[in-house]
Amino acid sequence: MKEKDRRSKNASVTAAKGRGAEARGGRHEPRHPSAKSGAPKGKAGGLPSPKAAAQKSPRSAAQESTPARSIEPRSGEKPAETVPLILETVPTAGYHLIDSGDGEKLEQYGPYRIVRPEAQALWPKALPAAVWEKADAIFTGDTDEDGMGRWRFPREALGETWPMQLLDTDFLGRFTSFRHVGVFPEQLAHWSWMKDQVAASGRPLKVLNLFGYTGVASLVAAKAGAEVTHVDASKKAIGWARENQAMARAEKLPIRWICDDAMKFIQREERRGSRYDIILTDPPKFGRGPNGEVWQLFDHLAAMLDICREILSPDARGLVLTAYSIRASFYSIHELMRETMRGRGGRVESGELIIREGGLDGKAPGRALSTSLFSRWVPK
Repeated sequence: MKEKDRRSKNASVTAAKGRGAEARGGRHEPRHPSAKSGAPKGKAGGLPSPKAAAQKSPRSAAQESTPARSIEPRSGEKPAETVPLILETVPTAGYHLIDSGDGEKLEQYGPYRIVRPEAQALWPKALPAAVWEKADAIFTGDTDEDGMGRWRFPREALGETWPMQLLDTDFLGRFTSFRHVGVFPEQLAHWSWMKDQVAASGRPLKVLNLFGYTGVASLVAAKAGAEVTHVDASKKAIGWARENQAMARAEKLPIRWICDDAMKFIQREERRGSRYDIILTDPPKFGRGPNGEVWQLFDHLAAMLDICREILSPDARGLVLTAYSIRASFYSIHELMRETMRGRGGRVESGELIIREGGLDGKAPGRALSTSLFSRWVPK
């Protein structure tokens, strides 16, 4: 693991979302970005590459960073632990992993069969080439997680978006230039857990979705009865989230859509004394906030979690961290979470999120594809 010094006393901050800098998309575009408008219909849209963003400004990281408040050592016993915990996404009506192998994955997203690069798919493909060749969309170009490329549509030209539904929540799938499609299905494991917590609480829980990307998790939580605050540094991602809200016919649900640097936002919430019952946080390994703030996962994660602990309510139901595309063990974020939650009791559960192959019909369980690391604190 290439670990940088965490330098918690001078942790800087930020927050583009995605699995890289912009998006989820990744994540999270990678979960996160900054263009102001989507691509025209019929063309794949996307967010600017983190690599490109890093080259745009001659200012140093120190100039663009905002110091976070210092971290004081926690006292008390560390929470109990469950490791490793493997959370699995199985085939659903709206999504399933058909096959994977040879550095690619074949997925069913609603009506479309999609091929994308997948470095974790080290094994040979199980299904014949004829099945893969019937894909509706294939991502080509840079196979790096943050690399830009383009979509090829072998059968017929497709628009930028298409209707999707997961956990009874409608939203738009989306072809982006970072190979992401507007949703990360492995997160269904966390969303189902969150939905159950909200439904069983007997009161409206306050949920903070930090680095919220296209808002599917926020919509799931709000539809279950939560009051949601959704934060992402990308104006484009916030725009997509509002489109998803309209698609879900959820305009009247209590969701605050906030375009802001994640660290700046939670620091203000700490000063205000704001509290949340569930916090979902899905930071990129690198990103920039709306004003050029710099986020580096290994430098800033400890400070971010420390602040998140401070804004958890006394009767909180959980703090969830997901980490993509980093050279680290889940044990690294597991131990960080346990240190962060010293003296709070409860339990820290850490491991990996996986997606199980389901074959063409989604009913033939196959191999498990690892997608990300996670750590989750729960009160008991």
